Amino acid sequence: MGAAWTAFAATGDPGRPPYRARERLTHVFDAAPHTAPCPEEASLLIRSHHEFTTLEPVPGAETGRAARRSWARSGAPGAPRRTGVAAGHRVRKVEPMTVGDEVPVLIVGGGPVGLAARVLLERWGVRTLLVEKRRGLSPFPRSRLVNVRTMEIFRGLGLADRITAEAFAPEYGRIRFRDTLRGPEFATAAMVGIDARVPESPVRGVVTSQDRIEPVLLDAADAPVRFGVELVGLTEDPEGDGVVASLVDHERGAGTRVRAQHVLAADGAHSTVRQLLGIGTTGPGAMGSFTTVVFDADLDRWCADRPAGVYFTAHGSFAPVHPEGGWIWFGLTPDDPARADWPTTVARALGPGTDVRVEVVRVQHWVMNAFVAERLRHGRILLAGDAAHAVPITGGLGMNTGLADVHNLCWKLAGVRQGWAGPHLLDTYAQERLPVAHRTLHRAVENTRLMLNVQHRRRAQLRSGTAGSASKPVELPWSDRYFAQLGLVLGVAYGAADTSADDAADTSADDAADTSADDATDYVPTVGPGHRLPHLWLTSEGPEPQPQPEPGGGAGAGADGTASGRSTLDACGEWFTLLTADPASWERLGTGPWPVRVEPLPGEHAAHWGIGPHGALLVRPDGHIAAHRHALPRPGDTELRAALATITRSTPP
Repeated sequence: MGAAWTAFAATGDPGRPPYRARERLTHVFDAAPHTAPCPEEASLLIRSHHEFTTLEPVPGAETGRAARRSWARSGAPGAPRRTGVAAGHRVRKVEPMTVGDEVPVLIVGGGPVGLAARVLLERWGVRTLLVEKRRGLSPFPRSRLVNVRTMEIFRGLGLADRITAEAFAPEYGRIRFRDTLRGPEFATAAMVGIDARVPESPVRGVVTSQDRIEPVLLDAADAPVRFGVELVGLTEDPEGDGVVASLVDHERGAGTRVRAQHVLAADGAHSTVRQLLGIGTTGPGAMGSFTTVVFDADLDRWCADRPAGVYFTAHGSFAPVHPEGGWIWFGLTPDDPARADWPTTVARALGPGTDVRVEVVRVQHWVMNAFVAERLRHGRILLAGDAAHAVPITGGLGMNTGLADVHNLCWKLAGVRQGWAGPHLLDTYAQERLPVAHRTLHRAVENTRLMLNVQHRRRAQLRSGTAGSASKPVELPWSDRYFAQLGLVLGVAYGAADTSADDAADTSADDAADTSADDATDYVPTVGPGHRLPHLWLTSEGPEPQPQPEPGGGAGAGADGTASGRSTLDACGEWFTLLTADPASWERLGTGPWPVRVEPLPGEHAAHWGIGPHGALLVRPDGHIAAHRHALPRPGDTELRAALATITRSTPP
């Protein structure tokens, strides 16, 4: 490749129209409220588990938060939060793919990561089949946080507004520490980037839950989904060009086989695929057994004027489930959980003398795991999400890291499938994401240590008698911006390769500024290769600066989830993006088989980034910078094609 390019490995895709699954509508029924307390009964997504399902809006139906609030006000049993079906939607049932058919990509696991991979691959025109052993979407409000980077991904998919509409208001972007829920507050901290937008991003993260995210993702693609179908075996094709998956339909008790070109395993921390492949893990492993209790109770007297995403107490933690109501308590599982009196356990954590009626809705026991898989790829099989790395819940990093996995992977799968990328491009998935997984696990363990440190400081304060009226603040062992985690969330940098020597000096200072400290707190925007493209406004419709929230208060007017202006990040999509202040000249250059779009860049942004009036940034489809050049290539120069070939591990035409 040309000496004037600074580049590293990555990719894009030709602009094929999105695949739409051939589906014959066989039946439509409205999703009705359901009150069953167990996951098996709670799902309305599947009535016959051998059928594929998707969600579609019900014409004229009241949707979203308004529908749930109206049901809650009416006192009707079984609010929609107790099902996996979004309010105002209905289930569309379609006939399954013929057994034995071949599918380009088989996705194993129907949680947020698998569902997001289905959406991303459909955008690239890659057909998929998703199988999930559960009978429907998760009814449990897990994965409580959508961080800034994940919301940027949702914005690119056109889903950010829907996610935000179902989420809590910005003032819930805060954690609070109390001895009991009804007791005085002795410490609090903002979740920076959740309580208000930060200037480094066009979006705000949100506090929400998995049972609100999954229906949105399911509704965002048409590719078939088979609930109640479990993968039980994998066999490499003897000819080496595919994988045969053995599936069991638990409704019919029938076994089937599907041949896939690639398998994307997003089947959780206890991944069947990872175990079948004999892939080991590294890390602490199981860190403890925990129980989550979903319950209804009126806690407004202690929480309405001091909202938070999580309340940490000495007797377990509390969190609001949905904006219209519901609570969860989670803590260590007792020795004999079968005999536990969960209403009494929750009432004890509320505090002595409470006269609140606790109505338990569901109970779930789970193990907090902490590990990273030893490898993320086995031939044509790739691991993502919790199958690749199980991250403790403190800090809300698990689901977000998994979504970043598939955002990195899916454009590479598309390139290999569509022929504009070489098969070795898939090697870069593990090369790029394994270091992120290890760093994230380290941060999550550190987050847990810091949470425990706060509780230890409180106990020491109480023992010493310095707590006074029991409301004396405890000094927090982190900075004000700690919970932004922007260095980890936005500062991910994939290792630069093929970087030319004469450009190394241009990026070394930026890279050092961004990676000199591994505390994951601070983020310094940079256009160094491998880094996320910095956010700058391409139009003047960006948001007005938002006031910083007062401790314990709201984020100020207008602190919504996304801004209406057009960001540099909005220029990325199912293509490589060339950002330049000289678009007319760059558009005359040939780009071969690779999907490339030229995006005009305001001159002040080009100067700010140091690429000059005729230079360009080449950005991957996942928004990470692939290469940059300070000048326009000479006529007939093939440097751009050579750069794209190097990035995609392919042969230039």
